[in-house]
Amino acid sequence: MSAQHAYGPREHYDRVGAAWSFLLGSELHYGVFDTPDEELPIASRRLTRMMAEAAQLEPGARVLDVGCGSGAPALYLVVEHGVHVTGITTSVGGVATARARARTAGLSDRAEFLERDGMANDFPSGSFDRVWVLESSHLMRRRDRLISECARTLKPGGRAVLCDIVLRRELPLEEVRERRAEFALLRDVFGAARMEPVAAYKKLLAEQGLEIDTEVDLTARVRPTFSRWRENAAQHRDEVVALLGGTEIDDFVASCDVLDGLWQDGTLGYALLAAWKPV
Repeated sequence: MSAQHAYGPREHYDRVGAAWSFLLGSELHYGVFDTPDEELPIASRRLTRMMAEAAQLEPGARVLDVGCGSGAPALYLVVEHGVHVTGITTSVGGVATARARARTAGLSDRAEFLERDGMANDFPSGSFDRVWVLESSHLMRRRDRLISECARTLKPGGRAVLCDIVLRRELPLEEVRERRAEFALLRDVFGAARMEPVAAYKKLLAEQGLEIDTEVDLTARVRPTFSRWRENAAQHRDEVVALLGGTEIDDFVASCDVLDGLWQDGTLGYALLAAWKPV
């Protein structure tokens, strides 16, 4: 297993961001597959499109992208839907990469990227027409503060859309102990994460006065992601080793096996939720 290092989102993504563009693809998130052998970029873009449909985007809308990664989904929304996106992340490297992408695409006037915390974003209340949270909530220790900030900065009549890994069954303490090496490996590779059941997200959204109108279980359709990630690791081994080292890419491949097992035994899954803020 790899050497000890920081597990917080800021430090973790600053360290792995460049290498993950080879491993996870340019959009840095799971894919939704129509067939098990479909290419990852097609499946990843399908997930982005599904979120966009659930968000009911309109031209000119102001979108807050919480945990924007390296900016690829945000720029897609700008180009395809004519919106203005403000992406936030605690990763200094992520902000730099996203800004460079926006400049290269000539989109800096419609896509801005800032170093801010999704649990305390400092935007004025009612600043955004849409709030977009793609695979970032599981890295935030205070999920209640994340959802509260999403609701606060959303305009009345606006929509929030969230996709993430979710907990599908509670693990007995004895099983947690037996699998502690697997969970330590996942922490080493993916950072300090905590998964919640869909019901927990729905409760938090409802407590903030948001009305849920979309809930989609994507567990089975995202599972081929792990095979594509393993293939990427084999194809781009030299590039990733140069950035992270041989031990870390081996850990990454092993972590894909662990995640695949957690999907198979019903521990983890994947869900999409969307809700609107009453006027």
